[in-house]
Amino acid sequence: MTELAVAYIPLDVPVPPVPNKEIFSELQWATLMSIADTVIPSIRGPSAPKSSSAKVITQSQYDAVLSSLTAKISQPDAATLATQYLEENASSNPLFRPALQRLISEYVHEEGRNGLRFILNALNSKAGSLILTGSVTALQNQPFYVREKIFRGWETSKLKPLRGVYRALSAICKRTWLTYSPTVCPTIGFPRVPVHGKPADGFDYEFLQFPSGDDPETIETDVVIVGSGCGGSVTAKNLAEAGYKVVVVEKAYQYSTKHFPMNFSEGSVSLFEGGGAVSSDDGSVGIFAGSTWGGGGTINWSAALQTQGYVRQEWANTGLPFFTSLEFQESLDRVCDRMGVSADHTTHNKQNRVLLEGAHKLGYAAKPVPQNTGGTEHYCGHCTMGCHSAGKKGPTESFLADAAHAGATFVEGFRAEKILFTETKAGRVASGVEGIWTSRDAYLGGSTVGAVKRKLIIKAKRVVVSCGTLQSPLLLLRSGIKNPQIGRNLHLHPVVISGAIFDEEVRPWEGAALTAVVNEFEDQDGHGHGVKIECLTMLPPAFLPAFAWRDGLDWKLFTAKLSRMTGFITLTKDRDSGRVYPDPVDGRCRIDYTVSAFDRKHIIEALVATAKMAYISGAKEFHTSSRDIPPFIRPDDAAFQDSGEGVNNAALQAWIAEVRSKMLDPERTVFAAAHQMGTCRMGNSPRSSVVGPDCQVWGTRGLYVVDASVFPSASGANPMVTNMAIADWASQNIARSLNKEKKEGSVLARL
Repeated sequence: MTELAVAYIPLDVPVPPVPNKEIFSELQWATLMSIADTVIPSIRGPSAPKSSSAKVITQSQYDAVLSSLTAKISQPDAATLATQYLEENASSNPLFRPALQRLISEYVHEEGRNGLRFILNALNSKAGSLILTGSVTALQNQPFYVREKIFRGWETSKLKPLRGVYRALSAICKRTWLTYSPTVCPTIGFPRVPVHGKPADGFDYEFLQFPSGDDPETIETDVVIVGSGCGGSVTAKNLAEAGYKVVVVEKAYQYSTKHFPMNFSEGSVSLFEGGGAVSSDDGSVGIFAGSTWGGGGTINWSAALQTQGYVRQEWANTGLPFFTSLEFQESLDRVCDRMGVSADHTTHNKQNRVLLEGAHKLGYAAKPVPQNTGGTEHYCGHCTMGCHSAGKKGPTESFLADAAHAGATFVEGFRAEKILFTETKAGRVASGVEGIWTSRDAYLGGSTVGAVKRKLIIKAKRVVVSCGTLQSPLLLLRSGIKNPQIGRNLHLHPVVISGAIFDEEVRPWEGAALTAVVNEFEDQDGHGHGVKIECLTMLPPAFLPAFAWRDGLDWKLFTAKLSRMTGFITLTKDRDSGRVYPDPVDGRCRIDYTVSAFDRKHIIEALVATAKMAYISGAKEFHTSSRDIPPFIRPDDAAFQDSGEGVNNAALQAWIAEVRSKMLDPERTVFAAAHQMGTCRMGNSPRSSVVGPDCQVWGTRGLYVVDASVFPSASGANPMVTNMAIADWASQNIARSLNKEKKEGSVLARL
């Protein structure tokens, strides 16, 4: 470990206080916490003090588990730490219940909260308990072994709501424990900050502040850009450098590199949409989107892939010839040049080497993934919680900084409520944005004199919506735009997560997260639909919750193996789509999306290939985020190890045959998605799209959408560079239109 890494401690990140709104009665909380203690139990031997929340195992089993854990802990007094790790349960951590309170009250919609209340009430009535548990005794009053059997039985219950409660509560409890446990990180050896990499100061931003007042505050500009992510940042740079007054507004807040990488407890609240707890309506897909200064470019993993030729041709065939033009290629190259995109300065960590070397051994097409790291090596294993080295040249360290140098103005904490229009003879013309500005102090719930909430009106000649695929369509709908395509055509690049376990220590959080890609399976239907295989961040709360819970002891033992794991994702160019829409109660983004059988079939083949690459690289176990698929455990046969048969091994082939018989049932599979596209689709007709070929919203003038929501379909690759290239081109066209308007106005003035 370097001296710098030892000395560096990120600044604490204040987060808003836990909402004190009563969401459950104390009896409901007692039931919920008894379930939490079932998912995350105290593991004890028979001689330990008796506890109704403890899972008691035989002394010989306990001794074996304790000895195995102790041997793999490098901390001083490893036996004591292993004992504390086993004995810890959910309710013993004073942070656990407040974390659930925040998650459920802030990030679960009212329909979901009502459903959970209904189940908790039923469990506390004799009739309901009898139906749900087979006993009139309340769940929290049952012995632990009975509670565990009941909860495990909900996984396959004939009652769909119970299956949903099992899926939701097991996921919530795993994630909350991994986020707040005092013993998990010391047990697995996970460091607070990367053990390599030099902290550095990022760009120093300034933001407009507004005094308190009852009347709206009004400012005027040439262009207002709603959103500071990949699309908005490039647009801001180009228009500011073209000499126009630009205001960039962002609903979230900016944090310096001195705050990075954040703890997961801080980062989930401060960097991610919906606290990192957004999911599809059916609960099958967990969706991760940035909600911070720089948007998704602040939390992504540096992968900078250009739009592939077959995707560009697909989009051109929909009446958008720009995508096969030299202009588009120049835009792709221009944004990559600004970020120093290159694959020449990468040292692959273990999991990325498994992909490259395993693919080579099996004859699969694979290649390094270019990184947006300024042409230098970047050690970004923690980077999804913010880059402390400023080495990732995302929006905050490139395009937004350029925009600032060119005179752009920035506003954080501004939630856009609606776009303003002026009615003219030529039709509706966008004239600004109206919303609520919340000072940072007010956001944090402080009582300081400076805490302000104020209505803000920004008048502008052009309005650029860059809120992202989840929020841009909702802003259009709130603004009265009528187009049935708004919110539809949602693509997510759904992934199934897998993990391989090796004998040796891997420390998978070290090194860059995503530096290799296997392309062999990206076109499985002859029309460009298929799967890329990539690696992912290995932060415990980001990676481990996806995997199946079988019982509390099994889960703790699985978690303790993280230092010997490698992780992979199946990034799917989904053919079939879903939609986003506003929640009828509070207007938040709701997501209607289930991975189709067509796309799931492609994922199965990618999982088989991933398992083969892990196996040929020496992995001892292979797990997936689908409860449909049993883990593969490598046969412990020394003779076999030297036989040279490789992936032709009978046990592996039998497992592959079983996997191919599955359909990845969405109820039994955790899908994840970090790429959102298509909800304001670009096209050549308002009947099939939301924006035209110039990114201008159909039926309006001066209103543009410039983010990944305009993708005509799934990009089939990490979308950052494609998003930025579209923004580069669209913003140059906006600048030309402003210039033309300026010249025409000058001519009229002379007349």
